Amino acid sequence: MKCKVLLTVLLLQFCAAATLQAETVRLSVAASMTDALKEIVADYAAGHHDVTLLPNFGASGALAKQIEQGAPADIFISANPDWVNYLAEKQIVAADTEKVFAFNSLVFVGSPKAADFSLKQVATLQQIALGNPQNVPAGQYAKQALEKVGIYAAMAQAKKFVLASDVRHALMYADQEEVDGAFVYKTDALLAKQAKIILTVPDDLHDKITYPMVLTATGTKSGAVKAFYEYLAGEKTKAVLEKYGFMLDK
Repeated sequence: MKCKVLLTVLLLQFCAAATLQAETVRLSVAASMTDALKEIVADYAAGHHDVTLLPNFGASGALAKQIEQGAPADIFISANPDWVNYLAEKQIVAADTEKVFAFNSLVFVGSPKAADFSLKQVATLQQIALGNPQNVPAGQYAKQALEKVGIYAAMAQAKKFVLASDVRHALMYADQEEVDGAFVYKTDALLAKQAKIILTVPDDLHDKITYPMVLTATGTKSGAVKAFYEYLAGEKTKAVLEKYGFMLDK
């Protein structure tokens, strides 16, 4: 009986020690990566029970500001390089660890009844949703394109823009027909329940849509973080990204 009790105590101590040794990897990830990253995290967690992965999704700018203000993060995946550069200038991320994670395209979605039309014709619509250009890269890309064709200022003056907190909210507005259309990434549009792609915005009208990933200064100190970071650059991850419509070369 004493042996059984002793064995039970030892097993409990072992489990407790294993729990204490489990490491946490905190991820700050652009909202448009939500579905793909959730699958990537689930796949990795299934084979690494000693690691806890905690993703935080949101607009790239908002995430960068959170990290700057001290929010815990080990890996940052942004929807454009600007916010990685912003944190690099403040020495919050390790710039030498930056890698290109994926690429994307910008599209305009709207009612399934709508006919295909040109980018300039977007100005004829009443309300257009896009991510707030101050924080949301998808909104920044849309603004660049609309400025290139000369209609952004007039649309802004006419108060035609409904600014969303991130690209997923912009998609939601269009999907629920609360607006006439929305600028989102192609990968988001593929998840829409009602809205359809009305036009694909030409790449030469905006900066290349690049998703860089980088380790934070704290992330460089963890073996678990580095291991997952390498996994993100691996073949299994690339297959998941392609499944959700992301491009690996552009």
